[in-house]
Parts: sequence; structure tokens; C-alpha cells
Amino acid sequence: MKTDDRITAALARAVELGEVGVQVAAYLGDELIVDAWIGTADQRDGRAVDGDTLFPVFSVSKALVATAIQLQCERGLVDMDEPIATYWPEYAQRGKHGITVGQVLTHRAGVPHMPPDLDPAGLADWDAITTWLAGVEPLHAPGERSLYHSVSFGHILGEVIRRTDPQHRPYAQFLREELCLPLGADDVWDVLPAEHEGRVAHLTWGPNPPQRAAMTGVPLLSMPPQIRPDADRWNDPRFRAASIPAAGAVMTARSGARVFSLLANRGEVGGRRYIGADRLLALTTPRPDPHEFDEVYQGTIWLGTGGYWLGGESPPADPVLGRSTRILAHAGIGGSMGWADLATGLAVVITHNRMFLGAPPGAEPFVPLADAVRAVAGLD
Repeated sequence: MKTDDRITAALARAVELGEVGVQVAAYLGDELIVDAWIGTADQRDGRAVDGDTLFPVFSVSKALVATAIQLQCERGLVDMDEPIATYWPEYAQRGKHGITVGQVLTHRAGVPHMPPDLDPAGLADWDAITTWLAGVEPLHAPGERSLYHSVSFGHILGEVIRRTDPQHRPYAQFLREELCLPLGADDVWDVLPAEHEGRVAHLTWGPNPPQRAAMTGVPLLSMPPQIRPDADRWNDPRFRAASIPAAGAVMTARSGARVFSLLANRGEVGGRRYIGADRLLALTTPRPDPHEFDEVYQGTIWLGTGGYWLGGESPPADPVLGRSTRILAHAGIGGSMGWADLATGLAVVITHNRMFLGAPPGAEPFVPLADAVRAVAGLD
């Protein structure tokens, strides 16, 4: 595929603004209209990015979990208004009997906790983590306020998926077999096989890493120190060998965009319907109290009722996403982004390896890139 000059220029601008290696891919309807990359996958040996480089995308992973839940809802196996304990009876302990699937999706369940001593080795023990999660006490009544479920989001909902799957497959296997492979998104992984490790981009904070202040209080409950997202720490292959549904996915932009194209095409890809259009459109409705400050996230998250980020005016929407109010999206800490515009059929994923936390107006590397994608799609 020949890369459009507008994409080439926007990728070059991203590197000027500090990016190291970047991929961008977009589908419009069923057509791959952008598939481009630039830069270095690993600065230690000079390995260049190509279309098959795999990038960690952190919380973009949550969009995969949310989509898997919607697939189970479509099949009549999960209801967002039902308690988690309907599907996972042990979860009813310590006052959690009324917490619903929808409240976890929207980060309003009061259960952002993860085991305080959790480390990369411990992430491999799914059963130990979910048993621990079943035994915790919520921090507030269900629906009372927003506390971002940084990691617990994926284990709670992943366990619901496992228990409602007639084959009781682990989340990683379910995601692979029910969504990724049928869609042709072969390079979206929750658990990465060891033979693909050499394709993974090396993460960096770039020349000016942020100050790493110690986390305390509720944010610390949600993200124990040894698994806190950090470029150096998450270069450890153990994070990719474990199932971490809320934060652990690795992907190429091309394969990631294919998954988001399922959303952009309102649940139908390649002539097969996976999820009802009305179901997905309903998820573009903002969650309750959408402008509330979140103590864990340390800001406002513009979220819909299904757990996806939403588009629209910025703020509160992320400026990368554009102004459509029919967008379902999710960002990852450090800047990765995936989104689907249900109004136009455009699906986009941007992956990269230079993590950053915020940028001043005019210095955000992916706004020009997103604008270029929309221009190629004829949506500028």
C-alpha cells in the first residue's frame, strides 16, 4: 500500500515532537486505507519499525475486554445490569453482591483493588488473583462514584467472560478465537507466545522522563508498585506472557484497527454480524455523572455506558479522537490510542514506544496524525 503524503508528513512531525517508533492504521468500512509506520523499534540495536512490529498498548486493551463483553451480551450470556455474582457467585462476598457488570465497565463499582504485593511473576496466576478479588471489600457503594479500575477491570470482566463461555475458555483464548482470528486480526494478543517476543518494540520515556512520584491512597490500591506502568518495568517479557486484560495487550496497528473496525461498522464485518448495531450505538451514551473527577485517574474520563471512551468536543473528549459523538475508543497510558467512529465507519489505531504523559497544545504528536487519517478518509 502506497502511503499518502499527508500521513508521511504527520508521522515525520510526530518524530520531530519526540516519538521514537510509530505505527498508524485505519479502516474505512471494510477497506484498509492507511497502513504506515516510522522510526525505531529498539534504540539499543537500531531495529527499525515495520508493519509487523508489536507494540504494548496498555489500556487500549480495555476496549478489547469491553467488546468481548458485548459479544457475550449479544449472545444472551451476559447482561450489563446483572450483578457480577450472577455469573461468579464467589464474588458476592463482603458486600459485593449488588455490583453489576455495567458498574465495573464504567469504573463505578468501587473495586479498583489489586493484591498489594502483586509482581510480574504473580501476574501469571489468574486463579490466585481472581480469588483475591472475590474476597475484597468495595471502597464505596455500587454506582456512588468513579474510581478507575486500572487493572482489576480486566480480571473481573475476564472472569465473567470465562464463566459465561460455554467452553469456559480463559479470557486470552476467548479473545483470540471469538474476535481476533475471525476478524483477521492475527496480531492482537492478550498473552504473547514466546516465539513472537523478538517482534516487540522496546518502550522508552524518551529524553525527558516524567517525575515518578510515589503513589499513595486509592491510586496505590489500583496499581501496586511492582506492576505500575513504566517503560523500563514493562519491557519485562513476563508482562506479555501473563493475561492482563485491562492493560497487557500487544498489537500491530493494522490488526488493532481491524478489531476497532468491528465497532465502526456497527457490529458487522465481512458479511458476518457479531454485535447488534443498536447495542453498540447505545454505548455512545455518556455514563452517569460523566464529568466527575476520578481520584485514581486524577482527572475526568469521558466514558460511555459500555466502558469505552467517547468522542466529541474537547474537553472533555480527547482531542485525538475528533468531534464525532458516535465514537467508541480507548487510550493507553503513554499515548497509544484506538477508536471507531460509528457515524462514518472509520477505525484507527496508533501504536508507539515512546511513552508520554500529556503534552501542551501544539506539541501533542498524534493530533496531526489523526487529522491526516481523517483527511485521507475524506472526513476532514
